[in-house]
Amino acid sequence: MAQAAPSRTALVRRARRINRELARLYPDARIELNFTSPLELLVAAILSAQTTDRRVNEVTRVLFARYRTAADYAAADQAELEKIIEPTGYFRAKAKTLISLGQALCDRFGGEVPDTLEELVTLPGVGRKTANVVLGDAFGKPSIVVDTHFARLARRFGWTAQTDPDKIEHDVAALLPPREWTAASHRVIWHGRRVCHARRPACGACGVARWCPSFGAGPTDEATARELVKTGPFSWPEPDASERYGVLGVRRQCGGSRRGGRARGWARGACQPGPTRRGVHAGGRCRGSAGHERPAALARRTASGTPSVKGSPWPGSNTPTVTASRASSEAIAWALLMRSADGMICGPTRPV
Repeated sequence: MAQAAPSRTALVRRARRINRELARLYPDARIELNFTSPLELLVAAILSAQTTDRRVNEVTRVLFARYRTAADYAAADQAELEKIIEPTGYFRAKAKTLISLGQALCDRFGGEVPDTLEELVTLPGVGRKTANVVLGDAFGKPSIVVDTHFARLARRFGWTAQTDPDKIEHDVAALLPPREWTAASHRVIWHGRRVCHARRPACGACGVARWCPSFGAGPTDEATARELVKTGPFSWPEPDASERYGVLGVRRQCGGSRRGGRARGWARGACQPGPTRRGVHAGGRCRGSAGHERPAALARRTASGTPSVKGSPWPGSNTPTVTASRASSEAIAWALLMRSADGMICGPTRPV
């Protein structure tokens, strides 16, 4: 006997329960494109077609330093622009699109990126998905971004049976409150990239398997499933979510030496994360000081339970306790150091 379809109330409750669990699993979920303005996010989103966010971030480090306004893109030399964005693929078509985009912004919107869906989709190279990315992450307006990961998981979760992105967006919007649309989009995309893969989802290691009607589409054995989990990162090399913030919510990451760049220390595993701010090393070159330790030293200290800093909040922690008198200065420092050494931020990251 065929199982009866769940009621509308049951669908809403299940969708919101899955969303809450994803929020617990991915508290730091965000867009994985680097940007500091709506224009930069719009350009990065256009470049992200048929390539990875990591590759786009590598290209935009150079691109955004050279082209800062819509007028810069409108007046760009196409050959020079193509050379910069060539690693993203389809660079000739993308270069033409960016030049046309700059001209359209200057001619129709005074060089500024519009903040409505109706106006955004009239721009060259901007579809509904790209427009929703800009609205949600640059302007803070509720929006649902339906990419290939979101569409796949929305069907597996039973949120929709549609394949058309516009219809998927409509169905999901009816299940979740508007205030959750943008964050839910990032959580679902993160889960799709890391756990719920297209061919072999890691069902046995899935944190929402209990509520997923598609459980069993992939290996259900936990040991087998865990081998399928991808830990990322999928944009710029960064620590995992549990290590990303310090006591006051100040972003922490070892950038290795200043000359070596933001990611070198972490990517090579030269040291463990310490109380740095936006990738700028607090103590100059990483020599095992300023909260950083070599892996062997960290392993010995962690095994013995010895705090690395006097007054550390928990045994084995390399994060020093920050007193209340330092709270305001730390908050100011965070605001001033939002930009990393290369002048970028990884999305609209803020203190937790």
